Amino acid sequence: MRKSRTSDGLKVHAIAGTYVVLLGFHLDHLLCDGLLGFSIHRTDHTEDEAYYLEASKCFSETDPGLPAGATYQTNSHPIQSFQWADYSAKPGHRYTYRVAALGGSPAALVKIAELNVSIETESPDGGVHDIYFNRGIAASQAYARRFGDVEPNKVPNGAALSWLSRGLYEALEKFVDNCTPGQDALYIAAYEFNFSPFLNVVRNAIDKGVEVRIIYDARKAYPRDLNEAKIAQSQIQGNCIPRTEGKSAISHNKFIVKVTQGSPASVWTGGTNLSEGGIYGHSNVAHVIEEAAVATAFFSYWKLLEQNPKSASLRPDVVNLSPLPAGKPPKGTTPIFSPRRTLDALNWYADLAGNAKDGLFMTFAFGMGDAFKDVYKNSSAPLRFALMESKTRTFREPADRVAEERRINTLRRKKENVFAIGGLVRTNQLDGWLGERLSGMNVHVRYVHNKFMLVDPLSSDPIIVAGSANFSEASTKSNDENMIVVRGNTRAADIYLGEFMRLYSHHAFRESLQWRNSANPPKFLRIDEWWSDYFGDTSRSSRRKFFAQVSN
Repeated sequence: MRKSRTSDGLKVHAIAGTYVVLLGFHLDHLLCDGLLGFSIHRTDHTEDEAYYLEASKCFSETDPGLPAGATYQTNSHPIQSFQWADYSAKPGHRYTYRVAALGGSPAALVKIAELNVSIETESPDGGVHDIYFNRGIAASQAYARRFGDVEPNKVPNGAALSWLSRGLYEALEKFVDNCTPGQDALYIAAYEFNFSPFLNVVRNAIDKGVEVRIIYDARKAYPRDLNEAKIAQSQIQGNCIPRTEGKSAISHNKFIVKVTQGSPASVWTGGTNLSEGGIYGHSNVAHVIEEAAVATAFFSYWKLLEQNPKSASLRPDVVNLSPLPAGKPPKGTTPIFSPRRTLDALNWYADLAGNAKDGLFMTFAFGMGDAFKDVYKNSSAPLRFALMESKTRTFREPADRVAEERRINTLRRKKENVFAIGGLVRTNQLDGWLGERLSGMNVHVRYVHNKFMLVDPLSSDPIIVAGSANFSEASTKSNDENMIVVRGNTRAADIYLGEFMRLYSHHAFRESLQWRNSANPPKFLRIDEWWSDYFGDTSRSSRRKFFAQVSN
């Protein structure tokens, strides 16, 4: 849902996802002289609560001396940005945000302009597209404040795991538990299929009489050995099919087709592995599509994999099953499967990205491929975000890694490009910040495992590309993969954009700490013209215009 309000030179554009409400601010340039920031008061009409939202910086002049990890009410210590987000929102709630532009002095703040905007957040399962993002940020101030320096598995009563899941695992259990014996059947294709609690959920469904068939990756020692150990432990070997052909590739799918009374009805897909680390560790999304045509395509793909074909014989069948659209995809949902004979799908994704008019947002779990380096170099979109696990993928030669980092750094210097690299606060020695810890559940990907792309997400015709594939050559030509392309669904785009910005903001701040100036701790707000680079031909100006939806 999107709402805008304008009053007395102040505009607020609100975009509500499920757990995130993005707020874009614009204040007429002539009113910015003396601007010290924005306060946000939130009324939750669903729970009948009202209070000022809090942020993590304060004025040095009015610093109340709170301990590390504290936050400060924005009516006393306002937000110095033209784009902000409420990450404490809850699904299906009705909120009113009262936003004020504040001037004066830190000790005597005055209102320059003020307005209210009301909006309702989405429910994750509120439509044809049910979308569940885990938190994916065990290394966070919120985790450290709640659970301290304790591994998620060691927090009593599963409280940390529930917080990290944020409804994703609960929805996964429900997807299986809601099956009716004799009526529903489940067809699973999984790369990592080794989370014992979920395998036990599957076991229970089988015991009730639900037909369940599972294709799991068995091409290499990992994850084959762990998959098979957990499968044996859950005693579901008779329902499993090892995917063994194609030793140099991986069967990287993560989907479940639900067939009801003999007809495919819905599909659970996305980038979340059915493993502890996938569900609770790094950032992931699960996307349920309740469209018979889409579920049928996924079921047909599953039936191809069931024969355990060699990649050479699978490729033409996959292309026939999921031909690429000419130009833009049609409105609705288009499935794209791999492996394919050429890089046509990867190049098509790059064309979609390169033709973005207003904004491009992408995640990269294993480095940025050359096709997308060209996009971030040459696209005419004025705003291009990238969220990356690391600057580069793994290289055998150190010189190759250095060269790749140099290329990424060159792209980052373009004012249209806004990048963030995964990271955490490693020490308590930073003013106002608690040291953070990783979940310990993941080795190869610690932060950003998402694989999605948003093209013009705030337009009336957004495009989402999401699924299991890493926007790479291997994911296109070698691996078993699945993607969906969703065009024209503003509700889904709002959810994805809110979660992208949550993850981007989280990691961008942590990366910025490496350039921290000890003489100017990041804890303190500024009293100079901090707002000046939000106007003119700058990256921050493009962000202001995009999120506030203004033209100048």
